[in-house]
Amino acid sequence: MQPDFSKLGGLIPAVIQSASSKNVLMVGFMNREAYEKTLSTGLVTFFSRSRNKLWTKGEESGHFLKVVSVHPDCDNDTLLILAEPNGPTCHLGNESCFAGTRYTGISFLLDLEAVIESRKQEMPENSYTTQLFRQGINRISQKVGEEAVELVVEAIGNNRERLLSEAADLMYHFLVLLSAKNLKLEDVVDVLQKRHS
Repeated sequence: MQPDFSKLGGLIPAVIQSASSKNVLMVGFMNREAYEKTLSTGLVTFFSRSRNKLWTKGEESGHFLKVVSVHPDCDNDTLLILAEPNGPTCHLGNESCFAGTRYTGISFLLDLEAVIESRKQEMPENSYTTQLFRQGINRISQKVGEEAVELVVEAIGNNRERLLSEAADLMYHFLVLLSAKNLKLEDVVDVLQKRHS
């Protein structure tokens, strides 16, 4: 795959998207040299139009963008790069350079997963999650079972709010269980994707 650098005076736009959250993180420009360096190093590298030189995102802040995959558009003159950010992407300290953008759904679950993981590492007092980790895998597993049964009971009834509440309880405890076993939601998704294909 060789992008078409002829249309914008040797540059092509590169849209950087988080491989995990799917949030658009930033947009930059690449010339052929920046593109080739991105592929060879595995770190997103742009051509700075204001400084007239290559710059690898994170070379000053340490917040690199590790390339997961590169996808050209249908005209081969724009790139979508899926990357894993190592810290905030925006120089203002935000996850994304596009303020206020936030996906729901899987993105929130990933954020919740990160909070649960930080609780496991830091074990702050007065945290229900800390309490679960301290009680151990048997108690966490028991809670998942209890919440699953409560969800099934509510599914038989007609109370939508209670059903959703129990589903949320089950999802939370399921994420705690995965963390306790040093697994991630992504690991479960990988299994589902393999089954689907």
